[in-house]
Amino acid sequence: MWHDRTAPVGVFDSGIGGWSVLREIRRELPCEALLYFADSGHAPYGGHSNEYITARSLAVAGFLVEAGAKALVVACNTATSAAVKTLRARFALPIVAMEPAVKPAAAQTRTGVIGVLATERTIDGEQLARLRDRYGRDVRILSQACPGLVEHVEAGDFHGPDARRLVDRYVRPLLAEGADVLVLGCTHYPLLRSLIEEAAGGAAIIDPAPAVARELRRRLDAAGLLSTAGVARTPRVYTTGSAAQCARLIALLDGVAPEVEAVALPGSAITVD
Repeated sequence: MWHDRTAPVGVFDSGIGGWSVLREIRRELPCEALLYFADSGHAPYGGHSNEYITARSLAVAGFLVEAGAKALVVACNTATSAAVKTLRARFALPIVAMEPAVKPAAAQTRTGVIGVLATERTIDGEQLARLRDRYGRDVRILSQACPGLVEHVEAGDFHGPDARRLVDRYVRPLLAEGADVLVLGCTHYPLLRSLIEEAAGGAAIIDPAPAVARELRRRLDAAGLLSTAGVARTPRVYTTGSAAQCARLIALLDGVAPEVEAVALPGSAITVD
């Protein structure tokens, strides 16, 4: 499928977490038009099977491609782990995905211990296992599943006492084991960064979103699709959940509520190869 440079980039996540990636893309690539899809009607992905997550990812990606996306960003670690191979086989356009920042964390640690905060599905996935094998020879990599954090973000609880207690419960054991670098292995977690920094004390925190934005720039440039004209436009936002709730969450994060279109994408209509 041919696209011109002014076509939009599609970004998607199970919910609002991928907005943390979209914000970095806007900083890195201010001339790009952006589409954002929050599959909030099916969030969180972490408790579902790989087959279910793949079906949802194919449905959302297909919608964005039909909407004219020239490239896709899978702004969800769980969807990346479960579905990115299938997405790349299905769609002939640049696809940039998430990766837990184990490599930079391993290079940065002084204690030799790093902690990865992620969903259970990401922790059990092949991607993190591969990163452990590659970069875990000289460092100790601790994985911490964080059930409940995604739900707090989706509810707009970015700073409340319940979210704070949950963050403390997951971060403190990693610090007790000597971790001095924490990897945010879910795109929802940067939206809780103030709470994570408070719990982490002096430990470094690595968010992979800036690296994803830089990789998107590289891929678009290599494909001759990098937009260099015009002024940044307000992202077009879609959700399978409540449009009002999605707009409210974005307003809490950015101060401005965009127009959000609610759409229905039945996963049962998708065939997974």
